[in-house]
Amino acid sequence: MKTPSEAIFLIQILISAFLAILFLQSGIDKVVDRRGNLEWLKGHFAKSPLAGIVPLLLTAITALEILAGALSAIGCVLIIFSRDSTLAFYGAVIAAIAITALFFGQRMAKEYAGAAILVPYFLMALTAIYLLALNV
Repeated sequence: MKTPSEAIFLIQILISAFLAILFLQSGIDKVVDRRGNLEWLKGHFAKSPLAGIVPLLLTAITALEILAGALSAIGCVLIIFSRDSTLAFYGAVIAAIAITALFFGQRMAKEYAGAAILVPYFLMALTAIYLLALNV
C-alpha cells in the first residue's frame, strides 16, 4: 500500500469504521437508556429555548446517529468488498448533520466546552465526506 489510491482506500475503510462505531454506540445507547438520556437532557436544556422540545430532539438525534452509523458500517463493508464508497459517503454526510445538530444544542444550552469538543469530530466528518467522494 504505497500508492496514493491505496492509501485513500485504507483511509476510506478506517474513517467509515470510525464513524460507524462512534454513531452506532451513541445511537444505541440513546435507545437502550432513553429514560436516563431524556432526564439528563431535560436538565441540560432546562434554561434554554429548547427546553420544551427535548423529547422530540432526542428522537431526532437518535435517528440521525443510528442512520449515520448504519450507513457508515454497511458502507465500510462495501468499500472493502467492492470499493464502492457511496453508502459510506452518505453516512458521513448524515454524521456531519448530526454533529451540527449536537453543536447547535450545546451552544443553545450555553455549554461552550461541550460544543468545542465536537469541532474535531465535525472536521473529521467533513474530511470523510471529501475522501469518500473520491473514486479510487
